[in-house]
Amino acid sequence: MLRRLRRGSAANHNCPKRCPVCVSELRHRPPPTSIIITFHNEARSTLLRTIKSVLIRSPPSLIQEIVLIDDFSSDPEDCQLLSEIPKVRCLRNGRREGLIRSRVRGANTASAAILTFLDSHCEVNTDWLQPMIQRVKEDHTRVVSPIIDVISLDNFAYLAASADLRGGFDWSLHFKWEQIPIEQKMARSDPTQPIRTPVIAGGIFVMDKSWFNHLGQYDTHMDIWGGENFELSFRVWMCGGSLEILPCSRVGHVFRKRHPYDFPEGNALTYIKNTRRAAEVWMDEYKQYYYSARPSAQGKAFGSIADRLTLRRKLNCKPFRWFMENVYPELRVPEQEAVSSVLKKAVCVWRPVGPTPSAWQSAGASAPTGRSRRDGNS
Repeated sequence: MLRRLRRGSAANHNCPKRCPVCVSELRHRPPPTSIIITFHNEARSTLLRTIKSVLIRSPPSLIQEIVLIDDFSSDPEDCQLLSEIPKVRCLRNGRREGLIRSRVRGANTASAAILTFLDSHCEVNTDWLQPMIQRVKEDHTRVVSPIIDVISLDNFAYLAASADLRGGFDWSLHFKWEQIPIEQKMARSDPTQPIRTPVIAGGIFVMDKSWFNHLGQYDTHMDIWGGENFELSFRVWMCGGSLEILPCSRVGHVFRKRHPYDFPEGNALTYIKNTRRAAEVWMDEYKQYYYSARPSAQGKAFGSIADRLTLRRKLNCKPFRWFMENVYPELRVPEQEAVSSVLKKAVCVWRPVGPTPSAWQSAGASAPTGRSRRDGNS
């Protein structure tokens, strides 16, 4: 295993370069981080590629440890072999727990003051870690994510993603990548400036451990995978923190076409349970739009949320209306969309003969579409 780590070629090829004006040197000596990777029946070669890229492309002083959580994979030998790699320790769950509870176990056992959550099918790019640690060191309430590049599922080629995207969602709580609003784009004088994002994809981010614990970690009553990124994103913004994507940090990720594992209650039911918990705890009166967009969620069991509601009151978090007005005003409520649609139709019907005003021309412009959420890992 150690020989393969040194001599293997998985992470030796050149990745797309960062923006030339990105600065690699840190202004202050940063604390090291614990990197937490959970996996379930992941291919050893893919796991090795992830770990190797971290060790090769990160300053050794910044890697305190790599904590692997084996979520009850079929072959327990995976954990034993990977533990032979320097700085790597592996913990194996006694039963299938899923991404969410496995990450909490990893965070609880981590010894560093800063946590880096990483999916098990990634390849980190050159100087990926320094900018994120720097941002968290400057403000411990920041939760920071890199630009997530694409690793081809067919041949594992590394493909650069746009640096003008942020995380968004629709009322069914489906994650999507979307273009930065034009106002924000025009105001950005430096392409390396952090991008404020309403939500993160959830697979890869850096967060202060004390802040993670203060905010209530994850909702451990969510199962396997799905929806935890919304719950965490809402909680961070509404309870005093912020989310951002750093263009100077890039990590490649394999976006799979289907889950290579089973959900005990089925993929759809699990996702409904998890997103319904997020909606019921955090979305206040706006949860009605979630149920309108996802009517199949009506009546589905989602367990007790008493402890999460208590947490929200304890943290004195802001209402979801504040999130809509200050963080994601671009997400229109259905009534607003309906009025906007009627006005557009009226403009088309009553448009006078002659040159078309530029405002009418722009009214029909279609919004950019983004790729769907990362596939998850556990």
